[in-house]
Amino acid sequence: MARDPLHVEVVSADRQVWSGDAVNVIARTVEGDIGILPGHEPVLALLQPCAVEIVTNDGRSETVAVDGGFISVANGRVSVLSQLALLGHEVGLEEAIDKATALEDKALRGQADEDELHRLRILQAQIKAGKASRKAE
Repeated sequence: MARDPLHVEVVSADRQVWSGDAVNVIARTVEGDIGILPGHEPVLALLQPCAVEIVTNDGRSETVAVDGGFISVANGRVSVLSQLALLGHEVGLEEAIDKATALEDKALRGQADEDELHRLRILQAQIKAGKASRKAE
């Protein structure tokens, strides 16, 4: 029996980033990766900085970089709430790569503090979303 598609909303502190129907959502929680399909049981989870992948009804893929936040699933609705969220095509890819490279070098030398390591994870999510967006074009 076919199930109704998921209604997905990705919201940041200042705007609705993406909204639409989907057949699959993949995100990284603090407990590991989670895949959401139609009919998924209710869940509320804390997100790590990650690239949230959304597969739409027509098979297209949207990738949204989030800096953490929450994912909520209930009654066929998926809400992703994050302080900062960027669609892949909104990411300044070259700038993100440059900043991530500098932070990775600092981390490898053992000189990065927790804030810098968190910023590195956010940049890595943005890079993944940016590359996915450009690959889809």
